[in-house]
Amino acid sequence: MQVRIYQPPKNAMQSGRANTKRWLVEYEPDAVREIEPLMGWTSSRDTRGQLRMWFDSKEEAIAYAQRQGVMYSVEEPKERKLKPKGYGDNFSTTRLGRWTH
Repeated sequence: MQVRIYQPPKNAMQSGRANTKRWLVEYEPDAVREIEPLMGWTSSRDTRGQLRMWFDSKEEAIAYAQRQGVMYSVEEPKERKLKPKGYGDNFSTTRLGRWTH
């Protein structure tokens, strides 16, 4: 049994960064998902696949995994690269791109 510890990335559909500062612990799937033939629903015998636990720090998440005696893998978050931009940059004489309007 193994868990994955990571910080989820920012949602691409929204500009907010909610839930990106906390660490998430998810169990890796142990059982294969099966398709129920009558209704076509997807099911699994692994109930830990539904479990998601949030922690305030990476150390707390690692301590939980060690306390439970499960193997864990930590995925470090990628560093955000911010380019400072301003509205006036659209009209700069040193603009490299062509005007589209």
